[in-house]
Amino acid sequence: MPPHHLPDVADDRTVRDSPLSWVGMEQVALPLQLAGRPVNGRVSAGVSLDDPAARGIHMSRLYLALAELQGHELTVSRMAAVLASFLDTHQGLSDVAFLDLSGEALLERPALISSLSGWQAYPFALRCRRDAEGLAITLDLTVGYSSTCPCSAALARQLIQQAFDEDFVDIPITRGAVHAWLGSEQGVLATPHSQRSQAHLSLRLGEDVDELPLAALVERVEQALGTPLQTAVKRIDEQAFALANGQNLMFCEDAARRLHHALCEQPGIDGFSLRVVHAESLHAHDAVARSQWNWQEA
Repeated sequence: MPPHHLPDVADDRTVRDSPLSWVGMEQVALPLQLAGRPVNGRVSAGVSLDDPAARGIHMSRLYLALAELQGHELTVSRMAAVLASFLDTHQGLSDVAFLDLSGEALLERPALISSLSGWQAYPFALRCRRDAEGLAITLDLTVGYSSTCPCSAALARQLIQQAFDEDFVDIPITRGAVHAWLGSEQGVLATPHSQRSQAHLSLRLGEDVDELPLAALVERVEQALGTPLQTAVKRIDEQAFALANGQNLMFCEDAARRLHHALCEQPGIDGFSLRVVHAESLHAHDAVARSQWNWQEA
């Protein structure tokens, strides 16, 4: 049968009087590139179905338009072009286009002291929408870090002080004796509890942004928190990490405030919502703090 005779049941124009807010595809596999590295991406592509007489949309046209993203560095202009293609191929059917992309960006991170380095994965998602009001893009980003509880640090110090008083009741306090005591197990009688923590960020990109600021955001967030997760380390790096945690005690509230101030200074961000999670080693539950600026929940 010639191709022009193939039936198209989606072209049924029976009046249904029921527009749909989103129709499309989810979890489409697509090779992406972000921060100069390949990403095994997952994409959701959709449009609104505003014509009440139309049975459906042209999903194959959405799928084919995604080829513009394949293997290229993700930029706002490239994603905007794909959204425009969604609407151009659905004229008369759709007024709103949607494009969501997700994956893990790989960034090379140096060790604290040594010359070692390794790759860290940063989960991200881009949520894009194009309608009559224009283009809106939100970048979701997760950054891991270490956090040490200030309360447990104070309690540990108190126990060490008590042990010192007990051990040196009848012993002359000399520099050598104190030095030896500090290097013994008694000198670290108690340790504060730490946890692997996460900062979950949702950032609305400004209109003047084209290159996605993921690497710059990671750098700013990790500098603000002071104790980023490490990759390859030598003992000297591990010792430096212990020092950084000991001098950088923070509750989840402290972390949230640091990130709030840091993100307010980040160029190209028109608003944000953040959530920090300290996965407690003391409790079975998490300690969580949230903050936002110029943000309205969808």
